[in-house]
Amino acid sequence: MDKAAKEVITNGGSAGIDGVSTDEFNEKYKFNMRELHRQLQNGTYQPSPVLRVYIPKSDGSERPLGVPTVKDRIAQKSVKEVLEPIYEEVFCDCSYGFRPGRSQIGAINQVEEYREQGYKWVVDADIKGYFDNIGHELLIEFIREEITDGWVLGIIKSWLTAGVMTEGINQPTSKGTPQGGVISPLLANIYLHQMDRILVKRGYKLVRFADDFVVLTKSKRKAKRALEVIEEIVRDKLKLELHPEKTKITNFGEGFVFLGFEFVAWRYKRPKKSALEKFKDKIREVTGRQQPWDVEKIIKWLNEKIRGWGNYYGHGNVKTLFVKLDRWIRMRTRSYMEEKKAVKNQNKRIPTSVLQKKGLVSLLTTLS
Repeated sequence: MDKAAKEVITNGGSAGIDGVSTDEFNEKYKFNMRELHRQLQNGTYQPSPVLRVYIPKSDGSERPLGVPTVKDRIAQKSVKEVLEPIYEEVFCDCSYGFRPGRSQIGAINQVEEYREQGYKWVVDADIKGYFDNIGHELLIEFIREEITDGWVLGIIKSWLTAGVMTEGINQPTSKGTPQGGVISPLLANIYLHQMDRILVKRGYKLVRFADDFVVLTKSKRKAKRALEVIEEIVRDKLKLELHPEKTKITNFGEGFVFLGFEFVAWRYKRPKKSALEKFKDKIREVTGRQQPWDVEKIIKWLNEKIRGWGNYYGHGNVKTLFVKLDRWIRMRTRSYMEEKKAVKNQNKRIPTSVLQKKGLVSLLTTLS
């Protein structure tokens, strides 16, 4: 519990419905931890409803997130620390999401490895409203295959049914697991592990990151059969449904999007259009002339965004794109500096050397 609490406090994040932040919890750390331990030990622990917040998605819609209280995050993290090693022994290698030592880039590399082995056809599948429609009883049934401890099953049930607080109204939850909970990714992986092991046992090349997955085959005929199998598993085993408009059979030539990368022209991948536009929108926001900050602070913000975005998408075929983006970012930064008169007596365009002295990094330096 102490290890879990320190990680939760270090990660920070928003307060839950009780308004207690990680800093405030930490101020009375020993008292709060003793109280939480006592509640867990004597069976009086009751989780609070999660606080519903919304974050914008690249398509203009909003993704709902559930923010548990700090106390509940620590309890969830403590249980997750015990359960995770158990499930790491049984999870399939095709699963890359929210697992120790695994990443989105690992999933992308696996897709490309299968392509080189001749698996050129792709079932690009999407489960409709996955996190909102996970069946609680089914999930507990799946967990019971590995975990029979009644205390553990009971506390997981309490988190699933704690409810969601939206605009001061507590809404009960009869299905789904809120995105944002510390233990939610593990529970989501347990649920989809049922699909993983069936497809892997049948020899299909599956690559999955959370609820985003593709199945690769060597022919269109086999892809059609794979889709039939996936539909059957999702419908009958998981009691969910595939999104009819977002699920399709394609290939590396026709193209598809997976984990933010657009695979095109058989051998190339690049950032999907919405990811590129979102990045440029962030740069526009940071370099907007209405910003009151000094140039050093703006450049620090820019560098964080450039490094983060570049380190991920630098794994694609992006050298030409990065050259153009670097030129555009320098133009935006020059305009901001000129507006703030950051370089005195500068009648001509601010040279790149000045931007480099100010510490502005280049996307090209992030290329892998």
